[in-house]
Amino acid sequence: MKKVITYGTYDLLHYGHINLLQRAKALGDYLIVALSTDEFNWNEKRKKCYFTYEQRKRLLEAVRYVDLVIPENGWEQKISDVKEFKVDTFVMGDDWTGKFDFLKEYCDVVYLSRTPEISTTQIKNDLK
Repeated sequence: MKKVITYGTYDLLHYGHINLLQRAKALGDYLIVALSTDEFNWNEKRKKCYFTYEQRKRLLEAVRYVDLVIPENGWEQKISDVKEFKVDTFVMGDDWTGKFDFLKEYCDVVYLSRTPEISTTQIKNDLK
């Protein structure tokens, strides 16, 4: 079984997120999503989410491409996650290109293009 992992906040879940999850799942048999906790989002990313971690987790668990949701508590956990879950492929949006190449020692690293016309930031700005 080929395992894939991706990371993110997934606040205001939208079709760009679904596109990424579908394409990530197509790279393997089992998709793990490491979901940023509320504390990590605020303390490290300075992001305030509309939905709580538990609400975002429930939304992701309802997406048919997602097999497992785990908490992302910090930037440094990626290597341990890849090892613990025996991940074959690490996937992120191409806005992160090159940032996670250090993981190539442990698994394949793939940067997928984003859906250009949609983002959570855009949705939040449009609602203001």
